[in-house]
Amino acid sequence: KLSLSMFIELMADLRKRAHDAAIDVFARNLRDLLLAAPAGARATLGLDPGISTGCKIAVVDETGKRLETATIYPFQPRNDLRGSEETLKHLIAKHGVALIAIGNGTASRESERLVGEVLKHLPAGVTRPTPVIVSEAGASVYSASELASQEFPDIDVSLRGAVSIARRLQDPLAELVKIEPKAIGVGQYQHDVNQSQLARSLEAVIEDCVNAVGVDVNTASAALLANIAGLNTTLAQNIVDHRDL
Repeated sequence: KLSLSMFIELMADLRKRAHDAAIDVFARNLRDLLLAAPAGARATLGLDPGISTGCKIAVVDETGKRLETATIYPFQPRNDLRGSEETLKHLIAKHGVALIAIGNGTASRESERLVGEVLKHLPAGVTRPTPVIVSEAGASVYSASELASQEFPDIDVSLRGAVSIARRLQDPLAELVKIEPKAIGVGQYQHDVNQSQLARSLEAVIEDCVNAVGVDVNTASAALLANIAGLNTTLAQNIVDHRDL
């Protein structure tokens, strides 16, 4: 008589333990990602690789402000290799680019080779930037978000991803807090675990990381300020609005 109820109770307990362990893995992975060493305040070119749709490029300054965007088509079907190289050379020289963030998605390796060839043939006197492969997980989610449309209402959705890639090399924490934690891809089987428990755990990790590192109130975005203890979304936006007066 006790066998069935004990079996059900035991399975429920094992399932809960498995969920707790999986969520703990998510939290640890997210913490490591958010606390990754930033490249610092340096002019950065973000390159979001693509084949048929082209490679999207965005240049941001030391503070993360967008300076210029472009789209190049070095691969099939256009094969505009020469034009792509000239565009990259022009942007690097014009904006004094110090870092090149290359997304790790489709055509990432081909784009890295393209950047390598461009760096070999930079004009004399132009400082050679450092190329870095950057995870682009969640960049497309951010690009289509309401926050991105408010921040960049005048540029195409696909180009917003290149801006995000450049910024997440400069300061991973400041950029990744704008993306829903579950969209960053920091674990497996996220749809099988308790969703409310997962959301609470990941939000707590973000708040812990932001409060541990701290932010510059004069440059931080509203999304980043909202994670500071004692502030909410409304207060954070009010701070940004007052700062922009």
